Order: sequence, then structure tokens, then C-alpha cells
Amino acid sequence: MPRRARLVGLLALVLLAGCQTVPLVPAPPLPTTSAPPVPTPGEPASPSPSASPAPAEVTIVGVGDIIMGNTPDLPPDGARAFFDPVRGQLRGDVVSGNVDAAITDATTTGKCKPDSTDCFAFRFPPAYAAVLRAAGFGVVNLANNHSHDYGAAGLADTQAALRAHGVQPTGMPGQIAVVPVRGLRVAVLGFAPYGWAQSLLDIPAAQRLVRTAAAQADLVVVNMHAGGEGAAYTHVRPGDETFLGEDRGDAIAFAHAVIDAGAALVIGHSPHVLRGMEWYKNRLIAYSLGNFAGYYTLGLGGVTSDSAILHVRLRADGTFVSGSVTPLTLAGGGTPEPDPAGTSIQIINSLSSEDLGPSGVRIATSGRITPPPGRLRPS
Repeated sequence: MPRRARLVGLLALVLLAGCQTVPLVPAPPLPTTSAPPVPTPGEPASPSPSASPAPAEVTIVGVGDIIMGNTPDLPPDGARAFFDPVRGQLRGDVVSGNVDAAITDATTTGKCKPDSTDCFAFRFPPAYAAVLRAAGFGVVNLANNHSHDYGAAGLADTQAALRAHGVQPTGMPGQIAVVPVRGLRVAVLGFAPYGWAQSLLDIPAAQRLVRTAAAQADLVVVNMHAGGEGAAYTHVRPGDETFLGEDRGDAIAFAHAVIDAGAALVIGHSPHVLRGMEWYKNRLIAYSLGNFAGYYTLGLGGVTSDSAILHVRLRADGTFVSGSVTPLTLAGGGTPEPDPAGTSIQIINSLSSEDLGPSGVRIATSGRITPPPGRLRPS
């Protein structure tokens, strides 16, 4: 059997290591969607002499889990074309994702035994940090269950590689990534239920860090790595989730608590599938954006191949202005591509309604997010 085929066969079992998924039949497709309705903002238009200046606004773009291959099985040509199908959608003032791997040339991991068949450690070369930056990413979350696959040294390599190419890491204990945007400051935090990361399980400590970040910045965006993994975990429910014997946190309680503390937006990942979205105190929570990219590393099929890019425009005080969802599908070995059928929109709408009721977000077939209840649609 060819080496690539053996690798794909093994990695399809990745649920046993926190990255496998079980295929389900995808939701029926929607009509073809239009281009993303939230463009990258430019400089504000000059007001008329009698008008007040418009409030400053910031566009946040978020995606889910990213694994750009597993050395030595990597995309061709140094991965330079890896994000080309979606590059035009990764445009905003702050573009972030969850890198679910170590970015290192290290070859030794204490995670998996040499003869293990159900343990997976992911890594890709430090040079790939330049590909992330070229695609548009300015911040990446490392609070997850694979950034530590090659231990403390691999995690240090990951952060060094990102910084060397102009990408800010976040998610380590006490770590606050601050992005300047036209005179404003956006703080990006990451949380996960692991000892090497900022704790998702200690909610009061999470609230303290959000308040600290809010004192340093105008807006706070929170990444949370919470919940079980795979097609059986599309639903978000109140209470703690456990997976593979691990406490994966209470996603709803955590998201509400960090918004109470001052966060303007919460973006979730970890389940490797899409989850619903919620309005809480007029702030948006995306409980999981699914798999964004996983080159021959993620079990794909059914709902695990449905993904999305989230675009959100906020004022400096955190007020929601507009937003949209760009539906994606993971093609081939796990490369993100736009999905003109818009399947992801129907999945998110269904889960939002079923799991979150009246607070669930509604998304039009065009991808535009309906504003929070009680607010007029922005012009």
C-alpha cells in the first residue's frame, strides 16, 4: 500500500486522538450564495459639514481549525497556493484562526509512543508561517490540544516562527495579542482546557484576563477551544462536555461569562464541525466554525467537510454593525474552497434555532447575519 494511503487510513481514525470525525449526511443545499456581503472596510467616507463623524469601525474575520499537513506529508510547492481558493475572503482588520498543530522542525514528541496507532502529533515547517501571513492571518490561537504535540520546545518554535513572519500568537497563560487598527486597539485572547494554555475551565480567571485586556484595548475578541469532537458533537448544550476522558468545558457558560467581562465577540473551535451561533447581550457568539483546513490530517466527510468564514464589523464600543458567513467546503485532502450551494448556512441556522432558541442567530441565504433582536438592520 502506498505510504500516502497508509497515512490517510490512519488519520481517518483521528477521533481517538482528539481529531477524528464521523461522517454524517450533509444538510440539503441552499441556492447559490452571493459574494461575501461584508467587504473589507476602507477609510471612512468624509462626512458632510453638517454631519457628525461616523464612529470608528473594525472588521474581524475568523476561521476554525488549521492543520497545513503533517511533516513529511505536506502540500506541494511549499504550500504557497494552499489558501488561494479563499484568499479573497481573508481580508479584514483582524484575521484570525486556530492553528491545531506545532509549527516546528522538531522530530521528537513525548506525546505518542513509537508503536502507537491511535495517537497523533501534528507539525508543519516554520516556513509555513509565512504562508499564513501572506493569506491574511495576523493573529492565530494556540490554545488547543495540538499546539503542544512537540512539547514546550515545539510550542516555543511555533511562537517564534509566527512572530518572525508578522503573525501574533495568542492563547498562552496571560497572553494578550493587541492589533492596532486606525487608532483603535483590538485585543485577541485564546482559551482551552489544557495546562499549557490560558484556562477555559477557570471562568473567574478568564474574566479577569478579559478585563485586563479591555483596559489595554478598545475591543476584546475571545477564541475558545471547547467541546467534544466529531459529527456527534454538532450540538452545544448547557453544562460541561467531556471527550476522551477530558473536561472540555462549558462552552455556553464560558462564552456568556467573557462577554459579561467585556468581550465583544467570541469565536469557537475544537469540535471540527460547525455549531450554532447566538446573540448574548447583543454580542455574537460562534460556538464552532469547524475545520478550515486540514491537509490529509482530518477525517473528512459529511458535516466535517462543511466550514465557514465569519466576517463581523464592530464599532469601537463593541456594537455590532454588520456581519456575514462565507460557506466553505473542504475539498480533496482538506483544502478550503467556497461552497456555492451554501450548505453551511443551513447547518448553522438549523443548529442555532434548535440549540439556542430565540437567541439563535439567523443568517440569510446571501450569508448576511440578521442584526440582534430589537435593532434595526444597519443601512
